[in-house]
Amino acid sequence: QVQVVESGGGLVQPGGSLRLSCLASGSSSIQDMGWYRQTPGNQRELVAEISRRGNTNVRDYVKGRFTISRDNAKNTVYLQQNSLKPEDTAVYYCYANSGGVDYWGQGTQVTVSS
Repeated sequence: QVQVVESGGGLVQPGGSLRLSCLASGSSSIQDMGWYRQTPGNQRELVAEISRRGNTNVRDYVKGRFTISRDNAKNTVYLQQNSLKPEDTAVYYCYANSGGVDYWGQGTQVTVSS
């Protein structure tokens, strides 16, 4: 069973930065990993994802501000968030794909407010 645990969320002022981390354990064959976010009353939306080979897909609304990266040896994916805006406030969820199944973490809250 794959377990996914996020960390690194918190409260930050507009224009600030955060680095989210996500560790996937329990599998030696993690494929795609990525980040979604969700606000109350809205569907979960893709933020960025990265393949095992390092190919990335970053959504336009965070492109140029957020960077996704991963360390395969550690089964960890990172989301560097710069120039944060109030509209980036959300619960950020990490997923890890193994054997064709997506495993999800519990989420980490990011709040951008002055």
